[in-house]
Amino acid sequence: MESRWRKAKMSLGLNLCVYVPRTLEGDDASSPNTGSSTAALVSPVASSSSAATSANTTPTAASAERKVKGGAGALMPTTPTPTSAGLRLSKSGSKSFKKTCAICLTTMKPGQGHALFTAECSHTFHFHCISANVKHGSNSCPVCRTKWKELPFRGPLPAELSLGNARVNPVNGHQNGGHMTILRPLPRARSSGRLHHPTALLLDTDPSTFNDDEPLDLLCDATEDPQRGCLRTVEIKTFPEFTEVPENMSERNFTVLIHLKAPLAQHLQTPSNLGDGNGLNTSRAPVDLITVLDVSGSMAGTKLALLKRAMGFVIQNLGSSDRLSVIAFSSSARRLFPLRRMTESGRQQSLLAVNSLTSNGGTNIAEGLRKGSKVIEERQAKNPVCSIILLSDGQDTYTVSPTAGVDKAAPEYCALLPSTNGNQQVPVHVFGFGADHDSVSLHSISQTSGGTFSFIETEAAIQDAFAQCIGGLLSVVVQDLHVKIESLHPDVHFGSIRSGSYSSRVADDRRNGSIDVGDLYAEEERDFLVSVNVPPGYGETSLLKVGCVYRDPLMKETVNMADVQVRISRPAFVSVQSVSIEVDRQKNRLHAAEVMAEARFSAERGDLTNAVSLLEDCRRMIMGSASGQSGDRLCQALDAELKEMQDRMANRQRYEASGRAYVLSGLSSHSWQRATARGDSTDSESLIQAYQTSSMVDMLLRSQTMSPSSTPRPTPQIRHAKSFPAHPQPR
Repeated sequence: MESRWRKAKMSLGLNLCVYVPRTLEGDDASSPNTGSSTAALVSPVASSSSAATSANTTPTAASAERKVKGGAGALMPTTPTPTSAGLRLSKSGSKSFKKTCAICLTTMKPGQGHALFTAECSHTFHFHCISANVKHGSNSCPVCRTKWKELPFRGPLPAELSLGNARVNPVNGHQNGGHMTILRPLPRARSSGRLHHPTALLLDTDPSTFNDDEPLDLLCDATEDPQRGCLRTVEIKTFPEFTEVPENMSERNFTVLIHLKAPLAQHLQTPSNLGDGNGLNTSRAPVDLITVLDVSGSMAGTKLALLKRAMGFVIQNLGSSDRLSVIAFSSSARRLFPLRRMTESGRQQSLLAVNSLTSNGGTNIAEGLRKGSKVIEERQAKNPVCSIILLSDGQDTYTVSPTAGVDKAAPEYCALLPSTNGNQQVPVHVFGFGADHDSVSLHSISQTSGGTFSFIETEAAIQDAFAQCIGGLLSVVVQDLHVKIESLHPDVHFGSIRSGSYSSRVADDRRNGSIDVGDLYAEEERDFLVSVNVPPGYGETSLLKVGCVYRDPLMKETVNMADVQVRISRPAFVSVQSVSIEVDRQKNRLHAAEVMAEARFSAERGDLTNAVSLLEDCRRMIMGSASGQSGDRLCQALDAELKEMQDRMANRQRYEASGRAYVLSGLSSHSWQRATARGDSTDSESLIQAYQTSSMVDMLLRSQTMSPSSTPRPTPQIRHAKSFPAHPQPR
């Protein structure tokens, strides 16, 4: 009995399956072959931090069921935890242990004239045994029934598995007669993309069409409340640069600020299927969320464990009407499960799938993005809100050929983004993890799709970064927001509209303009600067009017907001012209973003000294402005952010490690006026927390409260950059 348990321990160390007696009591006569004792099939739990047994094998998560004859039935599959660790075999034990082929039941030892095949599930067989098994139609492990992505063949490939451009690679090991091959098919290329697909290491077992999404919850539509709709309106405010201009004076470059604020999220007292999974019922639009996760070899260990924990947080905070699908990519990509409603059973199944992830292979970002887009494009039903979350910690080593210029790879990735219906865009919110990710390519994906780019500098911050993102996605109250601007005076013409990354247009007659804003989270704010000329006038001059139209995703109706007019007084004499603090602070924000881009361009050319000098000049200008002198909190936050960028451009090594990603994340945040994670920006002690909303802060607090860290973090006192002092009422 003692020797049998010793073999069991050694087998667990090698990630093999063994037969173990059902009871601890027994004698050597009891064996699995006699039937007097019941055997249970045991498979070790794979850990993200455990080492693979060989260079060609990577242990998978334990999915084998323990079955006991005469017992209560099969137990639930064992799932890994972030703290699970594999057992290591001692050196003395490895010398005496002999492997047995599970097919022919004979001993396997290197050098006996038989080639050995080790599958990705870590089980080893005689090559001639397993290739014959596969030839007869089996594509799963005979021991643990894991579906294989690499299939061994002996001799020519079966006709049904010969795939056009499939590449055949030899298997390492002694070839004892016959020709040994492994089928490694290429992923299906997207015809519209300009991508170069090398050979994939994994067999694509996903269905050809992703139209198997779970139907929507048709009962989730709450009874329409006529009073609820009237509260969900966008607030429009306007601020002229000066409220008074002398009657005989004209201005050629007069600035008007357009300020928009989304309504609050509506909280209900009745049960709702749109809850967040923690008992908080909020009247909001349900979400279709696709997460595209990097599980390449560089994600092994703590990174993968923390990613699983962060995904667990996301799953637990989705409501029963929200749907989730997970794409995992390394050398190729696979869909773990289709769009699935996050009911209680849906959450459990999703957690099991996420916990089964293991890390291996290269980094094929484009293939992961392609499959994520395919899930969106081919779904049969659609929730009102849809988004992709993409996380990667490495360089795309497979599909994108570099192009010239600072912003490389944008054209290649553009072809892989989800196609849109009409003007609706599916944003891809991208997270660059660690110091080795391709921040330029990831930033280009987010910018092209209308999403944000976040820089996760430390491993422990990944859950907080995800929490901030979904806090916004789960609070969308405005969709397809379109701002209209019209001149009210025959001699007032528009010069420019400074709208960041939002699309804006000025008509040929210079008397009409528009801005496409898209979606807004609850309480989110947007600021745009419009430049106009001011002609001489008397009494009062009406410059322009601003209106907007948008779709309420919950009420499913179009809302037209009443126009707001901009007027200025025209006295005969103005002793002192006081600039609007609101206009001045937004000028500072836009100027800071422009300088960040210029500094990054200098840094990419190798001129870090000039980059730091540009940032220093901008800091002096901001703090010397009217809003900076008044102690404006946004100006203080901009100064702190620019100072941080200077520090990260101190030398080439630091810029490559974190400076570039930090700057790109800041540019993404300011251009979209939306919160991103960058460095320590989610830290409660950081001043750089621009554009956070109450929903984001609540989700962040929940994440930090649920953190399993032994040292409790301080309660975050989140500062809202957009609520630094409140806007005064326009005159």
